[in-house]
Amino acid sequence: MSTEQTIQMLDLYRQQVAAPRFLSGMFQSPARNFHNSQDVEIDILREDEEVAVTVADISAGARLNEATILTNKRFTPPVYKEAGPINAYQLMLRSAGQDPFQDPSFQANAMAASMDIGRRCEEKIRRAVELMASQVLQTGVLTLINEAADTTFSMDFFPKTTHFPSASTAWSDSANAVPINDLEALGSVIMTNGREMPTDLIFGSSAYAEFMACTQVLNYADNRRINIINLDRPELPGEGAVYHGTLATGQYRFNLWSYLGRYKHVNTGTITEYVDPGKVIMLNPNSRRDLTWGGIPTIGGRDPRALPFMPGRVASTAGGIDLHYNAWVEKDNTALTVQVGARPLTVPTAIDTFGCLTV
Repeated sequence: MSTEQTIQMLDLYRQQVAAPRFLSGMFQSPARNFHNSQDVEIDILREDEEVAVTVADISAGARLNEATILTNKRFTPPVYKEAGPINAYQLMLRSAGQDPFQDPSFQANAMAASMDIGRRCEEKIRRAVELMASQVLQTGVLTLINEAADTTFSMDFFPKTTHFPSASTAWSDSANAVPINDLEALGSVIMTNGREMPTDLIFGSSAYAEFMACTQVLNYADNRRINIINLDRPELPGEGAVYHGTLATGQYRFNLWSYLGRYKHVNTGTITEYVDPGKVIMLNPNSRRDLTWGGIPTIGGRDPRALPFMPGRVASTAGGIDLHYNAWVEKDNTALTVQVGARPLTVPTAIDTFGCLTV
């Protein structure tokens, strides 16, 4: 009912939570990583730091070398499918931010609703990929669950257990803990097995607080071996973390990051951090890690009535994403379903080049 009062409708406020990509951004997605196959395979060749040995004299024969032994690994990506229905009756209702006295446009409302569902499904899949990356970097194992906490997908990449140690003394014991020694020890393991220098530390929330409170760390800071006001921020492929400076210790110089990216836990519904608060990930961002994307097959052509509501397959090497949009209209034209699917897999290709410390 209209009254004598006048009302001004302000612009719509939409609270959106973009999916972070700090960890998943450290997995590469070149064009070759987009495929339609069921499985993906990687051939791996490893070399040791062998040194040539002299022979007796110039007339002696050459020392024999063997070709590097090939290792082949095969992986099956998991499948994500997220969808949302749009009922024709909903199109008569006022959309958010819409003038209540404006006659609704069914087509425009359907387009807006389908775009909203597609965006939300895309963000959910991106968060799932970030979660996969976090599990791989912290454990070397993928364990994906549903709302009932049932495991829906699991994959063990069989990392070396020495890459996932615990602190020699809990960092919460600030007077006696030796976090610098713990980090140097893990760095030595990574250098020995992975043959690459680790350069970055990604702290969970409590791990960073405990690190900065330890007596050993405070003494290092007094000697200017920790620079927490360094303005030369390194560039990493993802985003969503806070850069704190550098730590120079022994043969290493680490960039210090904390990461508070969070997601809603599928089973418990609690807001959970991607990086365990009590862990520290050690890696080199330039080491080889792969994010692969598999195709999702369909039968027949697209529903012509739903063509305006779906872009089809959207793949981007720069954005590290490959999404399969689908949409269909019910026979009586009273309902539209929009679906977004993906088959991503985070593969720790250079599996010996990172580790994770439990503090």
